Amino acid sequence: MPYKILKKEELGNSGTLMEMDLHAPLIAKKAQAGNFVLIRINETGERFPLTIADYDREKGTITIVFQIVGKSTKLLSHQNLGDELLDVVGPLGNAIHIKKYDKPIVIVGGGVGIAPCYPQAKELKEAGNKVITIIGARNKELLFWRDRMANVSDELIICTDDGSEGRHGVVTDPLKEIIQREEIDHVIAIGPLIMMKFVALTTNGKGDLPQVKTYVSLNTIMVDGTGMCGGCRFSTLDGNVKFACVDGPDVDGHDVDFDNLMKRAKRFCDEESACLEGYDHACRALEKLE
Repeated sequence: MPYKILKKEELGNSGTLMEMDLHAPLIAKKAQAGNFVLIRINETGERFPLTIADYDREKGTITIVFQIVGKSTKLLSHQNLGDELLDVVGPLGNAIHIKKYDKPIVIVGGGVGIAPCYPQAKELKEAGNKVITIIGARNKELLFWRDRMANVSDELIICTDDGSEGRHGVVTDPLKEIIQREEIDHVIAIGPLIMMKFVALTTNGKGDLPQVKTYVSLNTIMVDGTGMCGGCRFSTLDGNVKFACVDGPDVDGHDVDFDNLMKRAKRFCDEESACLEGYDHACRALEKLE
């Protein structure tokens, strides 16, 4: 089945964030908040995961959002409207549990993690929940989907590290205030590992605040997405090993050994840099030929 690109646009003003709609009717038919897909652009490309940021069952489309950080995401950004991706496998992973909760839910999105927060907020809001959303980024150029998030939230709080938009500070600042002012059922945090670590530390009940159940999304390195390769394994604080692809990607944030996971996330940095450098070199050589 061809996975044609039906929409492509840049998000924010950083030049690094992209949104695409893909024709994938079978995936759109089954997609739920929390699911992800594995993408392979061409026969020589690697498989890499992207969380489903939205879906339209009637049109048969799914939306993906990605940040250009390496060779594969840069290659994906170079695909154009009408181009077809070789493989899009999904929906994979566990959907979040959607029901009506008695207490509000807080959703925290950081950077590109804002995108996968959207379907979670939307489905929880449709189920009749009070949804409080906090989105943050290093600066306003990396913020996007403000209106979308506002439309599925009872309250939207925006933070930037440099104060260029919204509140000046990190997302855990308003999170602390919310927990202090009212009882929360649970928190969902999606974003950089360091952000999710500090959200989990804020809600683990070991400080001045009460413990609040917290889920984090571990969209780490995945290869097959079915638990067989072990590439996405992560350690828990009690010494066990779990797999983000089949146990998540949304898992108990108080269960994750973030320090170990952040070390493991850096293990292929040199190889990734060399791969990106080789791709950029090939692109420059092709431009000269043209």
